[in-house]
Amino acid sequence: MRLLLDVMCGGLVSYLRMCNYDTAYAGDRGLEADDDLLAVARDEGRTILTRDVACSNRAERSILLESRDLEGQLAELAAVGVDLTLPDEPERCGRCNGRLEPVGESASTPTYAPDPAETAVWRCRACGQHFWRGSHWDRVEETLSSVDTR
Repeated sequence: MRLLLDVMCGGLVSYLRMCNYDTAYAGDRGLEADDDLLAVARDEGRTILTRDVACSNRAERSILLESRDLEGQLAELAAVGVDLTLPDEPERCGRCNGRLEPVGESASTPTYAPDPAETAVWRCRACGQHFWRGSHWDRVEETLSSVDTR
């Protein structure tokens, strides 16, 4: 599933990318008008995530969220069948949505990243950002595991 989140759902962006969803964000693309959002979703084959009833009704594919808070929105996504499991091998950059590639054990990394000989590290092919399963990963995993799927 390829997703396009409107600006009202921006808190979900990194969570969905960390769950390996191809997730575009309207705020990153300067999309404010519903017509622009709908055109991008149609042209790129994306499902719109929105809290806007009128926009959702006009979209070819959409998921209408009612909750304003992150946990509520995650629960709504889980309830409609969106798998919110963190993968063993991340594929998407949380910053830009680019593809990740593993960093070799002998490769050098920026000072903010761990040694890839000791910890699995991935690099975004698009923006160069490095990722690993650290405290942020643990917090996201904790949040996702507490989501009420009723």
